[in-house]
This record gives sequence, C-alpha cells and structure tokens, in this order.
Amino acid sequence: MSTHAARLLSPEECASRRAHRNGVAMHPAQHPPGNGHTDGQRFRSVLGRFATGVVAITALDPASGRPCGLAANSFTSVSLDPPLVAFCVAYTSTSWPVVRGAKNITVNVLAEHQQPVCAQLAARGGDKFAGLEWTSSPGGNPVLDGALAWIDCAVEAEHPAGDHVIVVARVLQLDTHADGGPLLFFRGSYGRFDGPA
Repeated sequence: MSTHAARLLSPEECASRRAHRNGVAMHPAQHPPGNGHTDGQRFRSVLGRFATGVVAITALDPASGRPCGLAANSFTSVSLDPPLVAFCVAYTSTSWPVVRGAKNITVNVLAEHQQPVCAQLAARGGDKFAGLEWTSSPGGNPVLDGALAWIDCAVEAEHPAGDHVIVVARVLQLDTHADGGPLLFFRGSYGRFDGPA
C-alpha cells in the first residue's frame, strides 16, 4: 500500500513561508515547535488521520498479455482542463515497472467490499489476478467486477518525490461501474463510509 508522498503544512508553516517569500521576518515564537525532523512512525500516525479512498491501477503486461496491477491509496484528481489525475508509487514497487510498460493504464475505484482485492493486488509476487473477475475497459485494461468506477489514462509524467514517484496521467475515458460505498483507508485500517445520519 502506498503511503502519502507529501507533508501537509500547518497554518503556521504556511504563514511562515508566505512571510519569508515577502521578506517579512517572523518572531521565533511564531515558528512551529520541533527540530524540523519528523520520524517515519510519527509521520504515518499523523497523516493516517486523513482518510483516503483506495484504487487499483491495472494494465495488460505488454510482454505476456496477462493482467497486472497494484493498489494505491494516494490517488487524486489534479486538473479538469486538461483532465489529469495522479497517484504515488513506491520506488521499491516491483509491479509499477510492469504496469508502466503498458501503453495505457486503468484506475479502478475500489468499493467497500473489495478489501480482499486490495490486499491481493498489494501483495508482492504471485498471480495477483488469480480468482478475480474482470472485464475490459475501452482501452483494453482490466476493470474489476464490483469497482465503483474506472478511468482509462495515459501516463504523462513521473516526478521523483522522496521514496515515491508521483505519477501524473491524462484521462482518456472514464465511467461509473458499480454501485455501493467506497473502500476507505484510515489510521492504518480499512473501513467504509456510512453516509449521513
């Protein structure tokens, strides 16, 4: 499972950066506490309080023609014009180079009952699509049965970002697929959205 690739700035840090850009010195008391270093465990703990959806990035391996894919919780829309989306992939991913080799990729928005699908696609090695039902998107990639939506994309850019790569992709086609609630990732666990009371 991918982790968040960017650190959220506090209001104080935003103000400090704005002041620095404008040439305004801030009083030391106005700066946030800490030594400027955040350990990984604390980073995960704090950022884990930001709930995210979960997606499966799928494609057909151009070498074998077999389905391939990975799971990510760092997916976001980026731009309406042109239509762009983005997600983050760990440098250590062995699945991304295979998926990246395809001409186009497909983002599957996973539903609340698809945690086992997510776990299967997040695992290293083996046949990630064993037992999974899917149909082809217009671009020819796997659309997983039960996914809430699919988005056919073409990778436009990859930006190094710490221990991850930020992948920006142009949307080619998209549609809703199944009904239901989303699969959510929050504080290291999976859950569901119950909706308004």
